[in-house]
Amino acid sequence: MRVLVLGGTRFVGPPTVQRLLDLGHEVVLFHRGHSESRPAGQADHIHGDFTNFAENLPKLLDLSPDVVLDTVPYIDKAGHGVLHFAGVAERAVIVTSLDVYRAFAIAWGIEGERAMAEPMPLTEDSPLRAGPSPDLSSDIDFDNVDIERALLDRSELPVTVLRLPMIYGPNDAQHRLFNYVRRMDDRREAIILDEARAPLRWSRGYVENVAAAIALAGADPRSAGRIYNVAAPEPPTEAEWVRLIGKACDWTGEIVVACSELLPPSMRSPLAVRQDLFVSSERIRAELGYTERVTLEEGLLRTVAWTRANPPTDEPLDYSMEDRVLAGVTA
Repeated sequence: MRVLVLGGTRFVGPPTVQRLLDLGHEVVLFHRGHSESRPAGQADHIHGDFTNFAENLPKLLDLSPDVVLDTVPYIDKAGHGVLHFAGVAERAVIVTSLDVYRAFAIAWGIEGERAMAEPMPLTEDSPLRAGPSPDLSSDIDFDNVDIERALLDRSELPVTVLRLPMIYGPNDAQHRLFNYVRRMDDRREAIILDEARAPLRWSRGYVENVAAAIALAGADPRSAGRIYNVAAPEPPTEAEWVRLIGKACDWTGEIVVACSELLPPSMRSPLAVRQDLFVSSERIRAELGYTERVTLEEGLLRTVAWTRANPPTDEPLDYSMEDRVLAGVTA
């Protein structure tokens, strides 16, 4: 099977491409050429600018791909890119995220102060946001809900949607584990969590496991036209998550849960409502046979090792404010 990947060179992209190659598929990547897909030496690369996507369409259509996998569906591409392949490709796969759910908007206070928390776990049929994404900013001007509505239920090209969780792992540009790992490596005796954040459960996924799910959907025709949540089962609370990272760092300090009122604004939870955000991934497991390839423990060990080798800053952290908070909490 020939898979055309739009994007696919950063974070989740390279392990997704590698998994498709491992499954025996022919893979062609179309991307800007700013970064080559590290593990995908067997894949062909076509360089071009997404803002001039229409100019590149003839040669991409000539490839006659069986599946088009769009890892960056928020980029315009002269309209939603995969739709250009209707009548050529058998189907398409796109990735969005759990931010499409109403629960996400509730957590950030977008649904109003009186909004009732959504019950967990979320399924693919749970309510979606009615308003704009809380993630919209000057550098993120797309909305995953709009993307899904534009591409689903298109008879001319069946589209599979994968709703991805918070992803951690090597090459994470957001360095999601850094703030915890640095404190643990600095042998801080305690890590402080806002009481509003410590009990929250949010879905996560290790990058190679998420990539395996994307590749699985791309390779399996049974995924056509379906929506799948992707996430590890049994999400830990934030406090439990910190303890798991601590185990990977060989850190045995204390986790201190502090009242929000005792914390300076910079240490308080940014969320407006105590709303869990974890999903059931039973559909992709039952329909496509998805299972995690990398254990939680191994994934954290790999992520910690990468984080230590690739810190976003080498500057020492100032713990004076945390020390004052700890002194007040333990007094």
